[in-house]
Amino acid sequence: MKFHGNRRALAHGIYKAGFAAMAASCLPFLCTEAFAQTQAAAQAAEPDSEVVVVTARRRMEALQDTPIAITALSAKALERQQIQTTTDLGKVTPNLQFATYGTLTGNNSAAQVFIRGIGQTDATGAVDPGVGLYIDDVYMGRSVGGAMEFRDIANVQIVRGPQGTLFGRNTIGGAVLLSTNKPGAGNTVRAGIGDDNLKEAFVAFDVPISETLQGRVALGRRMRDGYVHRVSDGLDLGDVNTSNAQGTLRWEPSADLTFTLRGDYAKADEHGSPFVFLQINERQTFPAAASRAAGCPGATFPPPFVPATADPRCANDAQYKGPFTNGGTAPAFSTLENSGLSLVAEWKVNDVLSFKSISSARTLEWSGARDADNTPLLILQTNYSSKSEQKSQEFQAQIKTGQLDGVIGAYYFKEDTFDRVLVGLGNPGTSYDTQRVQLETEATAFFTHWSYKFSDKLSASAGLRYTDESKSLQGVMFNVAPATAAEPAPPTALCPFGGPPPTQTGCLFIGTGQNARNFTATTGSASLQYRWNPALMTYVSWSQGFKSGGFNERYNNAPPGNKPISFAPESAETVEAGFKANPVKGLRVNGAAFSTKYTDMQMTYRLGVVPLLFNAGEATVSGIELEAEYVPVSDLFLNASLGYLKTGFDTITNPPSFGAVTPTSVATLDSRLPFAPELQGHVGAAYTFHPGDGWRLTPRVNISYTDQQYFDAGNTVSIAQNKSVTIVNASIVFEPDDRKWNITLSGNNLTNRLYPLAGTSSESTSAGYAEVIYARPRNINLTYSLNF
Repeated sequence: MKFHGNRRALAHGIYKAGFAAMAASCLPFLCTEAFAQTQAAAQAAEPDSEVVVVTARRRMEALQDTPIAITALSAKALERQQIQTTTDLGKVTPNLQFATYGTLTGNNSAAQVFIRGIGQTDATGAVDPGVGLYIDDVYMGRSVGGAMEFRDIANVQIVRGPQGTLFGRNTIGGAVLLSTNKPGAGNTVRAGIGDDNLKEAFVAFDVPISETLQGRVALGRRMRDGYVHRVSDGLDLGDVNTSNAQGTLRWEPSADLTFTLRGDYAKADEHGSPFVFLQINERQTFPAAASRAAGCPGATFPPPFVPATADPRCANDAQYKGPFTNGGTAPAFSTLENSGLSLVAEWKVNDVLSFKSISSARTLEWSGARDADNTPLLILQTNYSSKSEQKSQEFQAQIKTGQLDGVIGAYYFKEDTFDRVLVGLGNPGTSYDTQRVQLETEATAFFTHWSYKFSDKLSASAGLRYTDESKSLQGVMFNVAPATAAEPAPPTALCPFGGPPPTQTGCLFIGTGQNARNFTATTGSASLQYRWNPALMTYVSWSQGFKSGGFNERYNNAPPGNKPISFAPESAETVEAGFKANPVKGLRVNGAAFSTKYTDMQMTYRLGVVPLLFNAGEATVSGIELEAEYVPVSDLFLNASLGYLKTGFDTITNPPSFGAVTPTSVATLDSRLPFAPELQGHVGAAYTFHPGDGWRLTPRVNISYTDQQYFDAGNTVSIAQNKSVTIVNASIVFEPDDRKWNITLSGNNLTNRLYPLAGTSSESTSAGYAEVIYARPRNINLTYSLNF
């Protein structure tokens, strides 16, 4: 086994972070809401709360007995805190950044998920996410589709830190586990309206078929106008137009045998991501009529200073039209079609042994087009389309005795992805077309994890996972630079896919045999926990994570030897110390301090105008997390969270240059990791009034804080969130005491803060542009829900 990292540095980081965590733990108002707890603690804290357990260790156990940093939210907690989508989770979870909009894909459903500074900004098909997303035990596989509405959700668990033993694939930063409602959860109808012409409807209902067979169906529809206006054609970017459905059949032929068949479908057909022009580097932008007409002065030229002119032929900063106005003219759209089927079989052989099988298949099709420079000029435009087929199979054997609990498992995953990208470049007036790229991934893993209870107070856990993963890439690129014509001939005719390498000018062929790589790793985890009394448990843990390498698929110049540029695996090793406490009735306080050694980080740099993935070096990430929930009386609910991150590069690996093309905007030893704000937190409060016999009125306010952060490895200031952001959301709920129905008036971003969600920059390349996406302005919504 290979154990990564410098133990002295890890121990020193944990010592400093642990001291600060223990000091801060004395401040209950700095801590957050989680949902799972023991039944006694739940009833003591909130008499009418539901009792939910976590499954982060592949078995059911109380949150307060689990030696892992977890934020857990029930359906009730999600509703209470106005969390309607996966991207809202970052508002209430320490050290989690869950951003939507793929800045490279142009797809609204793409997710950029980071936990403790580890994740991935590139959502295209050749790049794996760094945080795993699971729905009902099934791994989703792709970043596109990760930004989604909650569909008949039962609970959410955010597991922080490397999960290389039990979850394995692409959980180097952590995992987000979504569980949907099973048959028997009850019937719900919900409808809502709001600003920006919001219209939404949702229905979920049980379908009892027989004593042993039950079903459940959920359907949803959401429409909303965009908030960025494109002046050229009136298109509203950032709109919402989604439909989703899911169905579940649960068959229990006996008390010890259960089969659960689940299918889901989601579709989105939207105008495009709400990018806006930010600025342009006139010194870098392509000359000639393709991008800048003669006589167009630039605002950043050296003295004698000449102001930028608002001539639409000019590529300069006068193209800026404000945070919610877009000046582009190229096609802009975002589509998604995501369907999956899974079968979970559970067999309890006896009180000691049980088996579980998880089979799944998923098809994901998406497209995204954007005018990257967001001007009427042809500088850079992208049009992606992708289709992937995923299949997975997992077997688990679970053993439970008086003192020993364990799981032994095997996992198989296969994915075939077909990508196409059309890119228009003003170089001048040319384009290149990745006519067809096929990526294949096959992964096999074997894992085991065991916990031993030495006494009622002391227990220990340890696990291992062996992973074997292979990847291959083949494809044909047409009209790679230098181009032969401004309007190339149809690429299919000139660059056939498969067979011998084509000889036509402007074709790049990437074959199959030599473009395959195999990656293996053995990762481990261990923890020791001690329960001092019924109110306090402490733990220390160690865990490793691994994410395989792969191949880049985007080129506008032929790589050396016509072979794709590959990147190596990345790994993480974390040492953590934490506590789970219920110091007084109604109060839960959980905390953790950690230090992570992050090695061979996979980061996106630009080689010319093309973003490619390279291994960027090593970094150390240390931090603190605190969460608390307090119910001093039955009608008052308080919760809070705090996350602190210290990130720094220990070594830098500079990517290679290819000919005259050198990588731009690379990280330095002074850089911070992207999507890793130093400080993040939230506070929430709700109080229930009883205006009359049988009625409840509950106002609630949530305030979230995010420190400044960067959106790329090079820490480009122009597209960063350069100031801290405080967001205020609030709601008021009117309902009867039996809670059979409710009317909710809610407001998001009530102070109307202007802040960026994501951005991408090519300022130091020949394209010279910078673009950004701002958050939606203040919006008010009204919702009616009926439970029966």
